[in-house]
Amino acid sequence: MRIDIITVLPQIFDGPLNNSIVQRAQDKGLIEIHFHNLRDYANDKYKSVDDYAYGGGAGMVMTIEPIAKCVDKLKAERDYDEIIYMTPDGELLDQGITNQVSVLKNIIVLCGHYKGVDERVRQYYITREISIGDYVLSGGELAAAVFCDAIIRLIPGVLNDETSALFDSFQDNLLAPPVYTRPADFKGWKVPDVLLSGNEKEIEKWRHERAVERTKERRPGLLDE
Repeated sequence: MRIDIITVLPQIFDGPLNNSIVQRAQDKGLIEIHFHNLRDYANDKYKSVDDYAYGGGAGMVMTIEPIAKCVDKLKAERDYDEIIYMTPDGELLDQGITNQVSVLKNIIVLCGHYKGVDERVRQYYITREISIGDYVLSGGELAAAVFCDAIIRLIPGVLNDETSALFDSFQDNLLAPPVYTRPADFKGWKVPDVLLSGNEKEIEKWRHERAVERTKERRPGLLDE
């Protein structure tokens, strides 16, 4: 997979996308992540990428021209499956969306700023709009990092155990069950006997029951879905 990220603050990604699992995925050649500084496509010597909103009101708006120039350049080089805009009013990111996007070949991710982008960007360039929650961040970079991490870990070969992602929370509309590791007894707090039994059928039954129980307690709406 190739991910092209359009941003005014590429340095923000140094930590989340250049370490741990995501870095290993790049080292293995399973993914490519390319950053494009929107200011490099600005029209003036000040490298401006925002302007006042027509009609007045507080806040600045990201202008269409630098975004259009960057996207047009990228599209001239290859075909893209999705051009995604990270925005608080997009569709709420969930495991189903990450599963869908993780199988794509090439995507562009546009990070919003200020009061958002000129609406014509959304009308004529963007194919999908995604939000990571019903709140507002200072910019779309952190949201884009979360989104990229969520999809990259699903790509075959990224995780050391490829079955691990299949048992994450939300994959089957259930939260993940409790997990334990050594020691089996700590201060008298013991691991459930069934997990030490070696009986795979009973262990899977226990895990499913605990997953349903935890989902009912914490996220009952998932069961309705």
